[in-house]
Amino acid sequence: MLELLTDPQAWIAFATLTALELVLGIDNIIFISILVDKLPAAKRELARRIGLFMAMFMRIGLLMVLAWIVGLTAPLFTVLSQEISGRDVILIAGGIFLIWKSTGEIHQSMEGEEGKSSSAVKATFAAVIMQIMVVDLVFSLDSIITAVGMVDDLPVMIAAVIASVGLMMLFAGPIGRFVSSHPTIKMLALSFLVVVGVVLVAEGFDHHVPKGYVYFAMAFSLGVEMLNIRMRKRVRPVHLHSPYAGDKAGSSPD
Repeated sequence: MLELLTDPQAWIAFATLTALELVLGIDNIIFISILVDKLPAAKRELARRIGLFMAMFMRIGLLMVLAWIVGLTAPLFTVLSQEISGRDVILIAGGIFLIWKSTGEIHQSMEGEEGKSSSAVKATFAAVIMQIMVVDLVFSLDSIITAVGMVDDLPVMIAAVIASVGLMMLFAGPIGRFVSSHPTIKMLALSFLVVVGVVLVAEGFDHHVPKGYVYFAMAFSLGVEMLNIRMRKRVRPVHLHSPYAGDKAGSSPD
């Protein structure tokens, strides 16, 4: 352990893996934020913290069974000349779950405003936690396989996972509140989750989609939407303080 603390390569690996875990955890934060948004306001923070804690312990647990992780890549059966491993099954199932859940959330958002049709589908605390666990398993598997491919030392991997989850817990609240208070951002996030689900299914069938393209599209779309939000905030006061705001339609100034 002392050798790792004094090894510059170990610190570089720790910083790199922590940053990568944060990037891979963004999808998880967004999905958890959308799920907990269906709970009463008093329970959202607790559910968010439980979700992130589960993500941390699930990733550490998976790191402890590296032999099982490696074994997941062995083919289990063949479908249409395509070999399917245990990892592929989890990725396909997780991708289908993400597509189904995100599409359902989009449909629900289009049905009506908060307090009307949306209030009829308020989720229970236990149901939200169970859904978070399913998604945590998929995202944890993806991040752990990445970690195993990057770093050889188990303590470094565990430290990076703990550090990344700690940072995610620090920023999850503000991100969740921002997504909840901006319907267009929430719709954009749900659309991204559909894309992530499609990517997971594709990877389950060994069709690799470079994550860089997906993350660039997300960052670009988010940047454009942030500009739209800022523009709407600047335009709205102009209408509210217009000297003709109280005039009747069709009237003209003297």
